[in-house]
Amino acid sequence: MSPHILILGGTTEARELAAELAAFRPETQVTTSLAGRVSRPGALAGDVRIGGFGGAEGLAAWLREHHVDAVVDATHPFAETITANAAQAGSATGVPVIVLRRPGWQPGPGDNWHPVDSLAQAADTLPGIGRRVLLTTGRLGLAAFAHLAQLHFVVRSVEPPEPPMPPDAEVLLARGPFTVADEAALLREHRIDVVVTKDSGGAATAAKLTAAREAGVPVVVVRRPALPDGVSAVPDVAGVLERLGLSPGR
Repeated sequence: MSPHILILGGTTEARELAAELAAFRPETQVTTSLAGRVSRPGALAGDVRIGGFGGAEGLAAWLREHHVDAVVDATHPFAETITANAAQAGSATGVPVIVLRRPGWQPGPGDNWHPVDSLAQAADTLPGIGRRVLLTTGRLGLAAFAHLAQLHFVVRSVEPPEPPMPPDAEVLLARGPFTVADEAALLREHRIDVVVTKDSGGAATAAKLTAAREAGVPVVVVRRPALPDGVSAVPDVAGVLERLGLSPGR
């Protein structure tokens, strides 16, 4: 039987991995699982399933039922619940789990970053830094900022955000990649004096960091959650293929 690989997807890297396997390893059965939080996901190579598994036990049952040979967790770096569930399901079933995580961002000369460990810490930090906030942490978790009535928020997300939200907030629906020029114009237009972001990594949304540096605007950066004990990550699709034994020449 052909090997069956389950990709826990939603990221650019998940899409790239599915395409790579479909193009160069057509004998491999590929299933990409999406959480269903984005209403119009792009086309994906291979099979696609939508929705959760029912926790670690549900995922383990799915791996057994569908004879999965390997799991690639290519979810967002902040999707810590599914990452923990994947690690537990892999341990319960003996199915190897590979975590694919793009490298995080690193501050450079001229950056004024304020690293924090959570959205709640970001909210606590904001009043001492600025009053007009570009909030780019996604549509979930805005409740952490809902009590900051004295601040003005520009909330940017792909999908409409979920309440509760800060009382003084305007919503911008947009999907990256963004250019530095566009981000600089956004900072000027809305008179932004502090940016809040998660350390998602990657180039698609990194332009805001360059624009903030050039404008002298501080950035509150939410650090990534730690991976489960015993779990390590590879930084790119090539690393996943190497772990799977499917790298070129094999």
